[in-house]
Amino acid sequence: MTRGLKPIASSEITPREIYIRRREFLGGALAAAAFAGLPGRACATPLTFSKSAYSTDEPPTPKEDITSYNNFYEFGTSKSSPSRYAGRMKTNPWSVKIDGLVSKPATYALEDILKTVTLEERIYRLRCVEGWSMVIPWIGFPLSDLLKRAEPLGSAKFVAFETLVRPSEMPGQSGWFQTLDWPYTEGLRLDEAMHPLTILAVGLYGETLPNQDGAPIRLVVPWKYGFKSIKSIVRISLVETQPATAWNKEAPNEYGFYSNVNPEVDHPRWSQSTERRIGEGSGLFAARRPTLPFNGYADQVASLYTGMDLKAYF
Repeated sequence: MTRGLKPIASSEITPREIYIRRREFLGGALAAAAFAGLPGRACATPLTFSKSAYSTDEPPTPKEDITSYNNFYEFGTSKSSPSRYAGRMKTNPWSVKIDGLVSKPATYALEDILKTVTLEERIYRLRCVEGWSMVIPWIGFPLSDLLKRAEPLGSAKFVAFETLVRPSEMPGQSGWFQTLDWPYTEGLRLDEAMHPLTILAVGLYGETLPNQDGAPIRLVVPWKYGFKSIKSIVRISLVETQPATAWNKEAPNEYGFYSNVNPEVDHPRWSQSTERRIGEGSGLFAARRPTLPFNGYADQVASLYTGMDLKAYF
């Protein structure tokens, strides 16, 4: 793996059966070759990657479901809104700013990041707070690889993330369609961010991410509820105190900072004890399965929370 990323100038800077339908989807241009001479958005491009030992052996959810049944409130609240509207979002050029409590703050062009990392396919479970789940073959790399290059200071305790704000391309960010206080923000404790299961994803099913799935670069934290895995990231900041997060600001009694998948802590409006796997049956009578603590990743991550009351720190 090569080192020495080159900074760029700042100036360059619902029910399933109703929504699932086949449609052409557009992804961000992520691979280095995909950036040369392409317009602001491009059809999904094949990626080169290796297989990861971190993958689950469960069968992946069909790509059609993954790309048409999404939460991405920047494009609307319906599960079908992201695939309907996200194609207008321009993902080329794209840059990610890393700042805060680091020795080497910089803004990196995404193509330069991709030249310096080794991409892996990681088949991870995704569990959403609404009670549905998927198994997604992400293509990405450990977040820790990028954070280490910024050299976090000893005073850094948390990592804050920020999503693109572009109302002209993201209709959920303006007018009556608006639902949250933008930009969408998320955060992790530094040890969570540095854990090898935490990745920055740039593709799925062997191709660059479709816009509706968080193109061109998104966070994936598989032991937490899906809203923690922030999409279309433009800024990563190392901070000393726990950062404010979008859904925690909107409804703190419903969405805690940690948001670890926990069948014993219900959402005020939904039980979290069982889940419905997208692609397994349809309608109200689809089979449900027990929700696993930490979404099935307890052996790898439970030690991060030793001594914590996970009902109080939900």
